[in-house]
Amino acid sequence: MTTILVVDDDPQIRRALRINLAAHGYDVVVAADGSSALRAATSMNPDLVILDLGLPDMDGVEVVAGLRGWTRVPVLVLSGRAASADKIRALDVGADDYVTKPFDVGELLARVRAATRRAGVGEDLPRVTIGPSVVDLAARTVTRDGEPVRLTPTEWQVLEILLRNPGRLISQRQLLHDVWGPTYDRETNYLRQYLAQLRRKLESDPARPEHLLTEPGMGYRFRP
Repeated sequence: MTTILVVDDDPQIRRALRINLAAHGYDVVVAADGSSALRAATSMNPDLVILDLGLPDMDGVEVVAGLRGWTRVPVLVLSGRAASADKIRALDVGADDYVTKPFDVGELLARVRAATRRAGVGEDLPRVTIGPSVVDLAARTVTRDGEPVRLTPTEWQVLEILLRNPGRLISQRQLLHDVWGPTYDRETNYLRQYLAQLRRKLESDPARPEHLLTEPGMGYRFRP
């Protein structure tokens, strides 16, 4: 079942969204502030986040930035702020869609369906072999020679992008943008560090990787 995290400080809106989303087959978890939302997202790994910007402890844009530090979960902003500047700021920091209040429930549900389709929520995800390691993207587990391997959230993020694009060159800029956000497009040392960690954990010979490849000066590629 698709899990949606609803973040809003208004209890009536939380209740209305919980009822309407549950009636359409979604599993719904709610949070009333940004800190609770970030903790819930870390512990439950939702398929979609519906997020208000006017939260009591932090701006919703900060929540989006916090999520984008480790996950690509779709974020649909649901806010009373209608100014173009607010929309641009939220989208630039990593939100996927923006709906203003008051909102039509039917339109919101359609946008939820569109966001989950784009993210591939509910699709069959493959088990991928990397030397002695097996990565199960659906279960988010890794084993090496039959033993479990622990990946950090950021390692998962980098690895998943590569595995979902077998054979394709993923540029340094794209990886940095998708994993760390738009303000990190020059931090190529992050990529070197995390690819080295992934190779140590997954490849047969990390010094001579066969699957997680570097294209010098350009980016990275997963070779099946």
